[in-house]
Amino acid sequence: MPTAYLTRIVEFTATHRFPDTPEFAGATDDSPASCRRAWRWTACASRRVPISTPNTAGKRSGRMRADSAVVEEWPVWLEVNGEPAVTWMCTPDQLEELVVGWLHGEGYIASLDDLVQLRPCAPDLGFWADVKPDRLAQVKGENRKRVLASGCGAVATMLADPDAMAHSAPLRGDPPPPDVLRVLFKQLFAAGARYNETGGIHAAALTDGTTLLFHAEDIGRHNAVDKVIGAAVLARTKVVGRGLLVTGRISAELAFKAARAGLAWVATPSVRSTLAVTIADRSGMVLVGRAVSGTPHVHKHEE
Repeated sequence: MPTAYLTRIVEFTATHRFPDTPEFAGATDDSPASCRRAWRWTACASRRVPISTPNTAGKRSGRMRADSAVVEEWPVWLEVNGEPAVTWMCTPDQLEELVVGWLHGEGYIASLDDLVQLRPCAPDLGFWADVKPDRLAQVKGENRKRVLASGCGAVATMLADPDAMAHSAPLRGDPPPPDVLRVLFKQLFAAGARYNETGGIHAAALTDGTTLLFHAEDIGRHNAVDKVIGAAVLARTKVVGRGLLVTGRISAELAFKAARAGLAWVATPSVRSTLAVTIADRSGMVLVGRAVSGTPHVHKHEE
């Protein structure tokens, strides 16, 4: 298990105890019984192994080497109010940020005040989250179905049905000029320790248009976005009106996460998908493709 995760476990368990309920009678946060309870369809993590080889950060300098081009990938589960919610395949750091960002993006929380409790399972990579009952009822009331998205995950059906969204919204704000965007992306790539080590990982950053506020890397680009939004929510820092930098294409699920968070614009060195453009048009976001080129592709919907 990653050392950084174990360090955070100590911080969490110092102040959070196991629920005093019949199903947890006699259990402790680090007991195998508790982990089997939390992840009902598998054995405890003490008998599981990582999907790929460990992180090789710090073992080279200079150019990437073929024998070091590997990234960590671990399953991490989440229960929300006692029910299994999701299992991510992800890079195992900034996991609290990942959980909070995902809860925010799925509508379980609007702010940190909606998160009643978040506790990790000590021997396993997993979390129990408790949110306010009215927020949970709101999510369940949407009767969501899941679709397999292009961004390596399942998302709400509304992404496959643009007519389910509002048809227009005023613009939320403009991205910075192209030369500033290129500087911001240069900072983003420079901050990526795993990217510089392997060249095979995604990154995201929340920005105010002049500097990077929060940065994250992950094997999944949607996870990286959840991590930076989660970091801002945990820090009680303003998210609405900010910009988002991503290293992969802007697909529908990324555009929807950004729209729900109230972001003004999203930029990428890559391209945008057609459904991402539709979501941006209806939410008032600006999308910037080929952002590090001499001629960025700026999509701004104006009535």
